[in-house]
Amino acid sequence: MFPVFAPAILALADGTVFEGVAIGATGQTTGEVVFNTAMTGYQEILTDPSYRQQIVTFTYPHIGNVGVNREDVESGAVQAAGLIIKDLPLLYSNFRAEQSLDEYLRAHGIVAIAGVDTRALTRRLREHGAQNGAIVALPQGQAMTDAVRAEAVAAARSAPSMAGRDLVQEVTTPNAYEWTETEWRLQRADGTRGYGRLREPRFHVVAMDFGVKRNILRMLAERGCCVTVVPAKTPASEVLALRPDGVFLSNGPGDPAPCTYAIATAAQIIERGVPTFGICLGHQILALASGARTFKMKFGHHGANHPVQDLDTGRVSITSQNHGFAVDAFSLPSTLRATHVSLFDGTLQGIARTDRPAFGFQGHPEASPGPHDIAYLFDRFVALMAAAGK
Repeated sequence: MFPVFAPAILALADGTVFEGVAIGATGQTTGEVVFNTAMTGYQEILTDPSYRQQIVTFTYPHIGNVGVNREDVESGAVQAAGLIIKDLPLLYSNFRAEQSLDEYLRAHGIVAIAGVDTRALTRRLREHGAQNGAIVALPQGQAMTDAVRAEAVAAARSAPSMAGRDLVQEVTTPNAYEWTETEWRLQRADGTRGYGRLREPRFHVVAMDFGVKRNILRMLAERGCCVTVVPAKTPASEVLALRPDGVFLSNGPGDPAPCTYAIATAAQIIERGVPTFGICLGHQILALASGARTFKMKFGHHGANHPVQDLDTGRVSITSQNHGFAVDAFSLPSTLRATHVSLFDGTLQGIARTDRPAFGFQGHPEASPGPHDIAYLFDRFVALMAAAGK
């Protein structure tokens, strides 16, 4: 009556080994192991390009209970290197569900493990910091051995560090394209359901694709922006030749410091006075282009319950977060000011130029997944473009 799962292990670079059962594809994967505190949105998280080369641990114990569907994806592929969960429900149920999580992972060749004590794993990552790991999922009938465990630890230790890695080139679009799809609705006035289409564009936005999430593009389109998405290495001259009303610097994976091409492009665009908005990696690129510094965090911010305070209004918003690097608040030049801070650890969450119409936010305000509290930043970007066009 119940499925039989093959054995699997998770090995950390410090030699710690967790045993569980294999879900998804058979094989081995390596990456930086991080924990995510979100209770929902596992499909959006797995397809977020910002998770490239990371193995995601969910602290919420039951993952997979609503299945997966073709609409709740943030890119064209599963981007996470692997998945670690406590319990995989044997049944899934949702009116939009099309497939089980296990089937989805196997279809995309993603190695994952269930049955792990994710509380113990999370405590280790919090105390000692994010570290590389390896998941080994054995085929049915093969037993776990000490040799397999030793090989997994060796694989974890040999995996490259996230620091100093430019992963943007693995996720950026190879060619420019136009985006006009708007946000998802359960039911519109005309009786339709799902994503809409931009009918009357007010602004033209060029989005630098460092690993952009689709719902970010949808929220721009919802506000009247026809978006041209361009590859990460597009020079400033080509971006400006498109005559944008504004430029968006997208989210993305890895260390921002090696992305010198993006930093140079952002600096030139900002200097020209084009309204500019950066999210996540784009926020860090904007900071580096303005003379600030970034650093690697101990275990980063990954979740959908992070409180952030707007320093201009005092308002506290619950936000979605996914980053392992942050802007150094003590490195801001006179042309940058802090606008938001994390109420978890005091790290910088938002910046704005004092001399140009440019600002950035560290979290993911498009609420995919997560709360909608910080969506007003998209309205702020639109207001900058409207003011510049007068």
